Amino acid sequence: MGVPVLDLSCTIMCPHGGQAAAIPGNTRVTLGGAPALLVTDTVVIAGCPFNVSGAPSPCLTIRWIAPATRVTVGAPVLLQSSVGLCLNAAGAPQGTAIVSGGQTKTGGE
Repeated sequence: MGVPVLDLSCTIMCPHGGQAAAIPGNTRVTLGGAPALLVTDTVVIAGCPFNVSGAPSPCLTIRWIAPATRVTVGAPVLLQSSVGLCLNAAGAPQGTAIVSGGQTKTGGE
């Protein structure tokens, strides 16, 4: 069995507790009724309390690395083994995303 594919129903958080929300670019391929997430999808983070030396520096977005190499939906899908780098407003990495969930069965058009 392969590595589970991430979908819109997955829970994604920054390492500081901020909640991430994906804006899927794919609507055709679903996993358990939820769109598969792609490496090109926008993922925004809200509620990150992280600060550096007392100055707020919240995680705001996620940049994904290590997506699927053989499964694409116009762009590579994200896997449970993919790494999401949580970035601040300046684009600096502040840790890796914490992901729970994933699907092993597809259902789409």
